[in-house]
Order: sequence, then structure tokens, then C-alpha cells
Amino acid sequence: MAPWNPTQLGQIASTREIEISSLREDGNLSKPVTIWAVQVGEELYVRSVRGADGGWYKAAEQRHEGRIEAGDIAVDVTFEDAAHHLDEEIDASYKAKYGYPSDSVDSVTTEAAKATTTRLLPR
Repeated sequence: MAPWNPTQLGQIASTREIEISSLREDGNLSKPVTIWAVQVGEELYVRSVRGADGGWYKAAEQRHEGRIEAGDIAVDVTFEDAAHHLDEEIDASYKAKYGYPSDSVDSVTTEAAKATTTRLLPR
């Protein structure tokens, strides 16, 4: 898979909220869900605040493909389970980007949310 275009990566990472959709079995995209995304190194990561019960996460686990939209940027992506050795860095990125302390940031840094950490890869 190709790496992120640095300009696109920066624009997506600086957007407060992104829209995420999963590719359904029929080849259409699911209804977009608004979530947070953070950059660590040259990669983008997302988590489900509802853990494995999150609707978008369940759908992403089915086909591992979808689309994200951030402002006027739309990118088809592959969803990949993230390596958990980066959990602390990803937590720190959420805290820096969205402000901490915050109940909202607490919800995306729980153990259940961390278990759903997903790396987004352009396809």
C-alpha cells in the first residue's frame, strides 16, 4: 500500500472530526459516522468510543475497506488493526489534539477503545 501523501495526511490530521464509512458487502458505503482521528508519525489512527460494540467498527471489521472524509478531502482507505505498542503515543496524540483533561478524551483512551485502535491506510 502506498504511504500517505504528506499534504493530505496533514490536512486530515488537522481536521477536528472526520467522517468514516465502511464498504458494505454490496459494494456501497455505509452511512458516514463522525469520529476523531489522530496522527502518530506518518500514520492515521482512529478508535471506537464504544469499543468493539461500535457500529462503524463492527462494519470495518467485516471488509476492512471504506472511506474517510475530512473537509473537502475524501480518501478510500483500508482499515488495519493497529499494533498496541503505540497505544501510549496514540493516547498522547488524542490528549494533545482534543484537549485534556476531558471526559470525551477519557472515552477514547479506555481499554475498550484502545482494543479497537485502527490504522487507516490510503488505497
